[in-house]
Amino acid sequence: MNPLLKKITLLCLVLGVSLSLAAQTTYQTPPQSIADLFNAPATPSVSFNKDGSMMLILERSEAPSIEDLAQPELRIAGIRINPATSGPSRSGSFYNLKIKKTRSGEEIQITGLPQNPKMSGFSFSLDEKYLAFTQTEANGISLWVVDMATYQAKKLTEAIVNQVFGNSVAWMPDNSILIKAVNPQRGSMPKAPAAPAGPVIQETSGNAAPSRTYQDLLSNPYDEALFAYFMDSQLMRVSLDGSKTPVGQPALIKSMDISPDGSYLLIEAIQKPFSYLVPGDRFPYSVEIWKSSGEKVKTLAQIPLDEVRPTGFDATVTGPRNINWRADQPATLYWVEAMDGGNPRTQVAERDVVYTLTAPFSGEKQKLASTSLRFGGISWSDDSFAILNERWFASRTEKRSVINPSNPSQAPRVIIERSSDDLYNDPGDPIFTDNQYGRNVLMRKGDLLFMRSEGGGPEGSMPFLSTFNTSTKEQKILWRSQAPYYERVVKVLNADANEFVTLKESTDIQPNYWLVNTRKRIAPMQVTNFAHPYESIKGIKKQLVTYPRKDGLNLSAVVYTPEGYDPAKDGRLPVLMWAYPREYKSAADAAQVRGSKYTFTRLSWGSPIYWVTRGYAIMDQTEMPIVGEGDQEPNDFFIEQLVANAEAAIDHIVEMGIGDRNRIAVGGHSYGAFMTANLLSHSNLFAAGIARSGAYNRTLTPFGFQYEQRTYWEAPEVYFNMSPFSFANQVKTPILLIHGEADNNSGTFPIQSERYYNALKGHGATARLVFLPHESHGYAGKESVLHTLWEMDSWLEKYVKNRK
Repeated sequence: MNPLLKKITLLCLVLGVSLSLAAQTTYQTPPQSIADLFNAPATPSVSFNKDGSMMLILERSEAPSIEDLAQPELRIAGIRINPATSGPSRSGSFYNLKIKKTRSGEEIQITGLPQNPKMSGFSFSLDEKYLAFTQTEANGISLWVVDMATYQAKKLTEAIVNQVFGNSVAWMPDNSILIKAVNPQRGSMPKAPAAPAGPVIQETSGNAAPSRTYQDLLSNPYDEALFAYFMDSQLMRVSLDGSKTPVGQPALIKSMDISPDGSYLLIEAIQKPFSYLVPGDRFPYSVEIWKSSGEKVKTLAQIPLDEVRPTGFDATVTGPRNINWRADQPATLYWVEAMDGGNPRTQVAERDVVYTLTAPFSGEKQKLASTSLRFGGISWSDDSFAILNERWFASRTEKRSVINPSNPSQAPRVIIERSSDDLYNDPGDPIFTDNQYGRNVLMRKGDLLFMRSEGGGPEGSMPFLSTFNTSTKEQKILWRSQAPYYERVVKVLNADANEFVTLKESTDIQPNYWLVNTRKRIAPMQVTNFAHPYESIKGIKKQLVTYPRKDGLNLSAVVYTPEGYDPAKDGRLPVLMWAYPREYKSAADAAQVRGSKYTFTRLSWGSPIYWVTRGYAIMDQTEMPIVGEGDQEPNDFFIEQLVANAEAAIDHIVEMGIGDRNRIAVGGHSYGAFMTANLLSHSNLFAAGIARSGAYNRTLTPFGFQYEQRTYWEAPEVYFNMSPFSFANQVKTPILLIHGEADNNSGTFPIQSERYYNALKGHGATARLVFLPHESHGYAGKESVLHTLWEMDSWLEKYVKNRK
């Protein structure tokens, strides 16, 4: 040993200081049973054309390599940019495209696709004679189109599409395509200054500006220059022969939206000053109406910087917001304005007011409707019928009312008012169809709306299709999923809703699409035949179990056990419990069973189910409700209810004869990681914990977190008591911390794990901290995910399965 290191080691031993070694290791791979499951081929994605007569079968690319993730990336104004492509640095793509005829089952391969395909953004023209998509190339993003008569794809533009922010491709009624292109005159990317021109200064002058904790914000003038450079866009109209025509003037275009008749454009363009406190979607912006040729018609609004906003999830901005085109009219805009100054604590009769303005936009805005809660959108049908949606987070209330757009003086008629947490009594969401403008409007017959619901109940979800009478408020179920399947309607094919496509699955049956006709007495027809990707776990057992908490609250979880496992013969198993807490304002809602015992066992990159192949029992989707009714806030009881949830889950898995009480691990991701650290701080129930990408010190998120609306200064004891960092000295259970070094989620800065690990280390806990290079809140790189699975497996084997 080096003499100096030997002296330091001896000194540490004398002083009672432990050595903690930090090192970088090479990427590891988990046991073969886990690696094979992760590497299983991805099931294609599916989307439908307007009438459902054809399906797009989109074959997904595999997980990117760490080399892909390590490419240059800009993290500015809350967005992540690939500077080589003027597009997002992290996005999924597809490598193949097929067409399947829904009724005949005929499958057609699209020819002429790009080499090295990284396709995304598929959209049909209004007449569905063409299909557009974008292709990400090494130096940018190009526009492609498929002729649906020949099923041949061709490239329309070079790599000029700007996908840094918002939508970038939209069809015009004449089958030309409006794109947001990189401004041809933007020049070269700004170079970083050799030395700063001076200090970076922020200043406030008395206006309170509470803000949640955002990632990737601007931090200096160079960041500002980069943001302006990559947002700089020129709208262009592209014909099917590839010819391009500039539309309007270049701008920092945030969004573009074509009026239903194609005559006008709604353009939002970001303005200065930029902010170092909030992300780009809250920067100042102008809202302008252009003719489709690019001629400016009107500046509808100048939206100021959104830094100063009251606290609370029901707070909003002042002035116009949610500016959109009415789906049922050729060219009518609607938007909403807060009457309470955006402050939910202000008592007003009218919380929000909806206004409209019709082409040629020279008149005054007209009041359409008002709300008592916060505006939640409008579902349009025609000029005599629309559904106005409202919600209020603090009470978990949602309300839907029928309005008559042609008669604004007619009061809204409430048809549904309920708790958004009440799954058992959820009537569902309306089904939409396309109108003559190609826009989504309500599918209805007079007073009847067609709805689909998750169909929650004490036995789990059984989705259904129904009609809802908006006059009598009566619901009639037309079709419902039947055991032992979990089946849901994905596309209705006719006006009577007696022919539709479902997605059908069961515990060991891969989800596939079926054609169902309830009018004709014919058996449903299977349309797709996607293969089961996980042959090795076909025989595992899955159970949806329920059990009581000590205060009587009903809880549930999904339990997986290895193939052929028999508790009477094989004895008790080590257990991995995986969970994510959720806050409720009603104990009755919190007690409802969520999920289904008939869903297919699908493995995501972060799933705990991998370990059923390693001889563990898995408790997944373990309910961890935190309830605060009336004036009580859920988080005032977070710790005691969290521990009570865990005790009840452990007692049940043990009483089932499955789990070994002394060999149970708990884990979670994000807020589930926060939960895990709290359980290890305030109980000795577990053999080990696994916490991925969590936040552990709530004083670092002082203006609210998750569903907590109060600030640190309003409830300091809640922030202290809910912070695992505050109780790091109490952790006696081994804990594995994993975090992406490039975490982009609000509040879960990597420093959260770093400081929490230091606190644990300082108090002699058994802990391991793993930082994954180039990974954000969700891990994407193949090497990163496999290494994460290896870390988790090694931890579980050492501290749970083989616990002494």
